Amino acid sequence: MIMFTIYPAIDLLDGKCVRLLQGDYDQSTVYGDSPVSMAKTFYEQGAEWLHIVDLDGAREGRPVNRHAIGQIAAEVPIHIEVGGGIRNMETVERYLDQGIERVILGSSAIANPEFVRLALSRYPDSIAIGLDVKQGKVAVKGWLEVSELSAADLAKQLIGFGARHFIYTDISRDGALKGANRDGAGKLAAEIGMPVVVSGGVSNTEELAAMAEMGSDRISGAIIGKAIYTKQISLREALKVVGAYAG
Repeated sequence: MIMFTIYPAIDLLDGKCVRLLQGDYDQSTVYGDSPVSMAKTFYEQGAEWLHIVDLDGAREGRPVNRHAIGQIAAEVPIHIEVGGGIRNMETVERYLDQGIERVILGSSAIANPEFVRLALSRYPDSIAIGLDVKQGKVAVKGWLEVSELSAADLAKQLIGFGARHFIYTDISRDGALKGANRDGAGKLAAEIGMPVVVSGGVSNTEELAAMAEMGSDRISGAIIGKAIYTKQISLREALKVVGAYAG
């Protein structure tokens, strides 16, 4: 049975749970001082997966909040994927050794393709490729720069090296509660012949139902952050809604 997966998000900045508006570090809102408590809350509400981003790490190019992430892995029985500042095999393996199920590689896919190919060859099921998109192009360095490479072209290259998991984020919608770009995500999935997880802008359960209805061959899940923190979406209700589309 294939389930549409909901990934509640925890973004870490200075050790706190925050949300950024369109990836802008100067437009952050703090939603909690304890990442572990937040993770426990999501687990208790029924979440099976957790999406964590080390925002400090994404900006600095190295893990900054690894201790807090390891604490979550040790104390909360939930599947975890982590992104932000993962630029070498040592970091990948440290996270996996901590019990992290999947690591997300974004900027490094462009800046250091040899590293990404090596990671995919060793841990194909434990690597997700973050396609952070701005006007069709892939953004890098914590969304601070935009490359000239299209999301589809990068994805196709990496599929050739074993990539199986992709996260599509429309930066213009991230943290804005304007609705996810499910058309863009669906188009990308069709173009690369592989499903994607959608991130950025999810604002209501009707959207989630529409994405789940598209089928797991197009959109296999959604990452939700601000809408949960602002109570625009009930995580329990969202899980119930998409559960109806299992098949």
